[in-house]
Amino acid sequence: MRALGIGLIALAMALAGFFAARFYFDEPLPASRLSRDGVIVGQARPAFQLGSSTGDIVSASDFDGQVLLLNFWATWCEPCRREMPMLVDMQAEYGAKGLQVLGIAVDDPQNAMGFASEYGITYPILVGMGDVMEMNFAYGNTDGVLPYSVLVDRKGIVRWQYVGEISRNDITTLLQRFL
Repeated sequence: MRALGIGLIALAMALAGFFAARFYFDEPLPASRLSRDGVIVGQARPAFQLGSSTGDIVSASDFDGQVLLLNFWATWCEPCRREMPMLVDMQAEYGAKGLQVLGIAVDDPQNAMGFASEYGITYPILVGMGDVMEMNFAYGNTDGVLPYSVLVDRKGIVRWQYVGEISRNDITTLLQRFL
């Protein structure tokens, strides 16, 4: 019964991601793009504790003092796939300055691990279904659309959130303010 519920959630997210991507592709990046109900900019980052692709348990507090770019994604999400190489590059370029990209896969752990290996993802990947969806909602993505990204400053305050594919120029501009 639980597997059926998780499967329905995954199907709904896939459909929502497909349709949202069609609407969000060609627009310039605003400060935040969300429904009013999901805006958490200016609030403290919600706590979380999730399993990683390496089997470790990761908590929000593990990233205290760092600028954290959370990126919710799935292996079946085409816009997610397109932005992954840019996120790997951003981690390599800005990691020494205090940026930590954190991929949060709404997916099967084996699929996510295979994907991360294939794409050369060097930043941590957290994986799950129901627990990741709860985190996704806590971080303001009330529609469950993917990809979804959130920037948290060094003090743990959410500074930006975005539904849809992000670009390098947009992230670079934000990082210059918070790194």
